[in-house]
Amino acid sequence: MGALYYLFHPNQLRSIIQWKVWHDPVHKRDPSTESPELQECFRLLNLTSRSFAAVIQELNHELLVPVTLFYLVLRGLDTIEDDMTLSMDKKIPILRNFHMTIKEDGWQFHESNEKDKELLEKFDFVITELKKIKQPYFEIIEDMTQKMGNGMADYAENTKMIENGVQTIKEYELYCHYVAGLVGEGLTRLFVTSKLANPKLGERPNLTESMGQFLQKTNIIRDIKEDWVDGRRWYPKEIWSKHVDKWEDLFDPSKRDKAVECVSEMVLDALKHSEECLFYMAGIRDQSVFNFVAIPQGMAIATLELVFRNPAVLDRNVKITKGDACQIMTESTQNLRTLCEVYRRYARKIQKKNDPRDPNYLAISEQCAKIEQFIETLFPKQDPTKLASATEPLNQDGQPGMDASEGIVLIIVVIICMIVISGIMIGTAWLFGAKFDNVLEDISKLLPGGAGAKPAITGHDEL
Repeated sequence: MGALYYLFHPNQLRSIIQWKVWHDPVHKRDPSTESPELQECFRLLNLTSRSFAAVIQELNHELLVPVTLFYLVLRGLDTIEDDMTLSMDKKIPILRNFHMTIKEDGWQFHESNEKDKELLEKFDFVITELKKIKQPYFEIIEDMTQKMGNGMADYAENTKMIENGVQTIKEYELYCHYVAGLVGEGLTRLFVTSKLANPKLGERPNLTESMGQFLQKTNIIRDIKEDWVDGRRWYPKEIWSKHVDKWEDLFDPSKRDKAVECVSEMVLDALKHSEECLFYMAGIRDQSVFNFVAIPQGMAIATLELVFRNPAVLDRNVKITKGDACQIMTESTQNLRTLCEVYRRYARKIQKKNDPRDPNYLAISEQCAKIEQFIETLFPKQDPTKLASATEPLNQDGQPGMDASEGIVLIIVVIICMIVISGIMIGTAWLFGAKFDNVLEDISKLLPGGAGAKPAITGHDEL
């Protein structure tokens, strides 16, 4: 975006400057303490990640290297899975055995044509550093790599789904589990093992699963056009078939209204994970870890609002503006209360855009209300004055009564008001020429015993 855009959108520019100038990382990476192999790993991290590289490098030093290596391992696995130039005979064994590959000294792969192929060509640096981390962390990474590798291999071999797309919501969520839910599981185990998160999170896999499902579903909803161009269909037929007869109809301008309603139902399906995501983040103990998980979640709810009832998502890949992204990052790195306000704000925006003609209008409205209600249970907004008035005694009319001190104050106020008003009236009369020279004398004549008063009749002698 050019300078002209920011000239007409100063709030966007302010958010960018605020993030760049005022953001203070909780922890900072110190390259001077790192080996050449580890420095190369961080270079590969910056090369392969646009979204997570910065926030990973601000993590607590206990988790900085394990999370970096975990990301690179999964990125390498994903690069193999995405490479359509590899034959199945070569791809499937690599995916299923990748958890063993990460223990092979000097392993490299030079046959990929994907954009992140350099990571695979220099993967021996990752293997070298993996052998230096604590054993519990390595075992978690190894376990997650095995589960994800097998899951990816299963989908790569599922030619029916590749040709016909995802059929049911259950299949859709299983795919999201393998590509994102397992990532969340691995990260949660790292957080709990390092004692930077509540151990109870490890006992609530549904919370961890929702974190991954929410992010992956948001990406799928947003990338519908890009995925279709690449020959992939992740929208489940169970949803899109309610709105159009054929998948291609979603991109037919004459059926745009139905396509927008389909996207709305996909957004509704993603929003159902919101409450559990917030509940999960309430269990994070370390600020840097909270920032790490909160920023993507804040971006996700904002992206859902952007694509909701937005026909442009069917024509191109839409993204939130850089200014909005910086504002969300600034707010998401404060605390859970501030993050909840981000959720509340975007839930209200979704509700405002909701169309009564949409078949899911009521369900969407209900889900937005559930998000606000859940936030209210975490951080109630109560007015102390209203709470106080609720405990006041009621009079015979059922209205709050008045105690003695309030009555005295009211009387004093009335008297002061009468004195002030009288003074104003007398002063006004004097300005208009009224004479008050004989006022006191006239008043004294009216009083008993005054100089001009008639004698009072007190007996029969005067009759």
